[in-house]
Amino acid sequence: MERALSRRTLLAGTAAAGAGVVWGASGRAVADGWERPGQGPVGQGPVAQGAVDAEVARLEQGLIALRRDIHRHPEAPGQERRTAGVVARELRAAGLAVTTGVGGHGVVGILRGARPGRTVAYRADMDAVPPEDIVGGGRAASHHCGHDIHTAVALGVAQVLARLRRQLDGTVVFLFQPAEETLSGARALIGTGVLERTRVAEIHALHCGPFPVGRFAVTPGFGMPGQDKAEVTVSGPDAPDAARRLADEIGALATVSLPRTPADLERIVADALTPNGPLARFVAVRARAQDAGVSVSYRCWPPERYLDVRTDIRRLATSCTGAGVRFPAEPFPAMVCPERDGRVLAHHLRHALGRDAVTELHAAFPPFSGEDFALYLDRVPGTFTFLGVRAPGAPVTTSYPHYPDFAPDERALGIGVRAMAGWIAERTHRAQGLPGGSGGSGGSGASGGSGA
Repeated sequence: MERALSRRTLLAGTAAAGAGVVWGASGRAVADGWERPGQGPVGQGPVAQGAVDAEVARLEQGLIALRRDIHRHPEAPGQERRTAGVVARELRAAGLAVTTGVGGHGVVGILRGARPGRTVAYRADMDAVPPEDIVGGGRAASHHCGHDIHTAVALGVAQVLARLRRQLDGTVVFLFQPAEETLSGARALIGTGVLERTRVAEIHALHCGPFPVGRFAVTPGFGMPGQDKAEVTVSGPDAPDAARRLADEIGALATVSLPRTPADLERIVADALTPNGPLARFVAVRARAQDAGVSVSYRCWPPERYLDVRTDIRRLATSCTGAGVRFPAEPFPAMVCPERDGRVLAHHLRHALGRDAVTELHAAFPPFSGEDFALYLDRVPGTFTFLGVRAPGAPVTTSYPHYPDFAPDERALGIGVRAMAGWIAERTHRAQGLPGGSGGSGGSGASGGSGA
């Protein structure tokens, strides 16, 4: 992309807590009422993983029921009123301070530990997939991307840590975000000033993925691609034919094709797990001829490759007499997960859940989807992890988001809560930033429509 992908580095050990901020009707913070405890030494140690596991065992069946309730009532991007109400109810019941109507139907929950520490955010998306974004089309919005799982996991993390509040350092800011599928919810929520008001030091998120249930796929140095678009206009009596030829030529820039079969999906997953494999660098292009032009949407990796693709599209367009090309001011940004941060998370998960619980992605994945979590990582460091939801022996389409038979294994819920509650407690305890000392985002191991 054409804008810098730098991230704001926050001072290590920033502490903030409280929930007394006043929000206007639009969800924008209008008065600074946050309580900020004095900085002092953190507690003797983070919340023990064994204590987390015990609480998850008590809560797991209730979380599964909660997920099923959300699943039965999907709400399209920007329409998450009922889901937001469920989230707010559960957070209040757990004892969190709650603000609703943040950046649309967003919900912010604040959990203050009993000990001083850092302020860490956890984000979950609440919206369902619009029918037009379901593979093959659908009749109505539905939870074919796992956001019902994401929401239930985040609520579980809040409930577990609230029960362990006396052992918890610092503050956890839970961000339940609307409208991820349209890549608009993060911008709206961030625009309320919530990150600045809470003085979040880092942020974390989890997403369902086509990996075996019980396994996490970390993304050090990679993440998910951004998206760029182009509109090419063609003039002259042969404009329709020229547009079709141009669409074919632009489409030929692609190095990866849309999957057509389950075998194609299996290959994409395998390629993403392969070091220096076919997806370490790629261009995915959709070019559609219109009466007098071509509509183009494309994703690529590494992010700076957008400049080269724009040059190629302009070059191809010049072959058509009188053709013109229009691009947006900049592509939607790629989500680049800092390499060091991802490796710290992988180490934590292996220690907490076992060495076989973690695998590593070596590519931006999936190559055809983006994530507006990118906008958070442009501001504070953090991690983004895939939660395996594929049941043993199940077809890959049951765990690959946006497919009509998407049916995640519900055992992933408890596993996700165990992992993320322990991780967040570890991060609020750390006296220094991510990872162990810099407070910055770390370096990237990489060079440089619709959501997931």
